Amino acid sequence: MKNLFYVCIDGMGDRPNPELNGRTPLEAASTPNLDSLARNGKVGLMYTVRKGVAPESDVAVISILGYDPFKYHTARGPIESYGSGLTVEEGDLALRCNFATIGEGNIILDRRAGRDVSNNEAAELSKSINELVKLESHPATFQFKNTVGHRCVLVFKSKDGPLSGEISNTDSAYARVSGLGVAKAGAENRLLKCEPQDKKEDSRISADLVNEFVEKSMNVLKDHPVNQLRIKNGQKPANVILTRDAGNSLPKLFSINERYGTNFACLADMPVEIGIGRLAGMDVVELPPPSKDIQADLELRTAKLREAMKTHNCFYIHIKGPDEPGHDGNAKLKKEIIENIDSFFFEKLLRIIDIPNSVVCVTADHSTPCELKGHSDDPVPVLIAGNKIPGDGIRKFGERECAKGSLKTLARGTELMPRLMKLIEAENDKQERER
Repeated sequence: MKNLFYVCIDGMGDRPNPELNGRTPLEAASTPNLDSLARNGKVGLMYTVRKGVAPESDVAVISILGYDPFKYHTARGPIESYGSGLTVEEGDLALRCNFATIGEGNIILDRRAGRDVSNNEAAELSKSINELVKLESHPATFQFKNTVGHRCVLVFKSKDGPLSGEISNTDSAYARVSGLGVAKAGAENRLLKCEPQDKKEDSRISADLVNEFVEKSMNVLKDHPVNQLRIKNGQKPANVILTRDAGNSLPKLFSINERYGTNFACLADMPVEIGIGRLAGMDVVELPPPSKDIQADLELRTAKLREAMKTHNCFYIHIKGPDEPGHDGNAKLKKEIIENIDSFFFEKLLRIIDIPNSVVCVTADHSTPCELKGHSDDPVPVLIAGNKIPGDGIRKFGERECAKGSLKTLARGTELMPRLMKLIEAENDKQERER
């Protein structure tokens, strides 16, 4: 049976950067293994949701796995909370959150508190919030959980009936467009008040609960020993919780295995991709959070993939790497991380898989241009390689070279998975006839 290795490199896409002599980080990176795949396969570009939408990762991943996000998506909050191990029931209000740094006048000084909040620090802060914040505006309880670094999730459970996801973000960097979470261009760096987005009572109650939680958690964080030590050490305090992407239900995704007759395993770093993988019916391979040792992280993931190959034939592999330096505007580091992924993951991947009986697809969930320090609607590069797929013969896996490829530009991310499934089905049908 033909195997599928579907690799999504988070935030890989970018724009030409003056620090890299007018090249993108992917174009500037030394990537002999990705270049070989691209040279011997088909390449193109892809709008992961559609043109004009700068998607958050959850929306984009749902789309590139073949689910129309305008039909199947609910909100990131419930998906990420579920992927983090929290119980999310119908009518619960779940949100994605960040530890952040706020200054005078509710000005957000850093949306990620310097991006150096350790998991231990975040756990201590979360413990205090769960113990000390008491909700009084409405009869409800909450559970707040840190996940990786500055990232966290929040779930409210009402004692008087279902809550509503029709509320606004307090994080000014993101908005809701047609129910989808999208990055805002030129966002004002100010903590926003959570507002109901309709006139329903459950939306008003939900907004009240979020505002109460944000205010009371700020009081807990303000003089917390963790933050006092961070300030003493010259670090930014994690003194506010930013909330976004509220929802009150999980998406009801069809089983990808039942739809296509496959046996998918999901290897992902972050809770939102883990949640989507589980909701899609994939078997999630347990992985530790990313560490500062990218070589060890990638080699471990290769080893886990090798083990999963004994029991599965299709693999969705999500690698976080390049997204963070994109958000930080660090083009040289983004280039370096892409090079590490090529060296420490793809070189080993190509050694352990049977290329004649495999389809390899490599793409991204969205572009994170360093010049924007955020997501954009730019199309991302995509390659499909493997047995008997005629090559486009391009020289380099990168945005401008991929634009010349035979895949052209896919208008929506939902187009990609059916193409991959047809490649596998065609080969499997052929093998069945030959038997």
